[in-house]
Amino acid sequence: MTRTLLVVHHTPSPLTRELLEAVLAGARDPEITGVDVRSVPALGATVPDVLEADGFLFGTPANFGYMSGALKHFFDTVYYPCLDAVAGKPYAAWVHGNDDTVGAGRAIEKIASGWGLEKVFGTLHIAESGKPTRERCYELGGTVAAGLSD
Repeated sequence: MTRTLLVVHHTPSPLTRELLEAVLAGARDPEITGVDVRSVPALGATVPDVLEADGFLFGTPANFGYMSGALKHFFDTVYYPCLDAVAGKPYAAWVHGNDDTVGAGRAIEKIASGWGLEKVFGTLHIAESGKPTRERCYELGGTVAAGLSD
């Protein structure tokens, strides 16, 4: 049986796009089997996407100490319709920025907690340069996907 890992992200810059690619590469590591990795931009993700997922990865830049408006819009749109359907499913997140990634991560964690999601990696905080943490992004994606694997 194939399980689905939904990666919901807002990646407006070249660097955030590179970090997303590292997360996806880790999630799609050839040694991980039985997991379909779906990458959906935050503004395009829907209630059916969430309901069909077995696990989640959320990625965002930090904007003034908060998640991007796009990711917040995603959560606002799907939160209540999915409230009773996602409890216990695994999740992790990554936040990129040079100003208060902790505040942005905390906001994601509060929403995930309200949903009853299970934190399996925590939130990866990435400084503006992002260079030393591409490996950690790969590990993040791989860890969550491996947990869903056959």
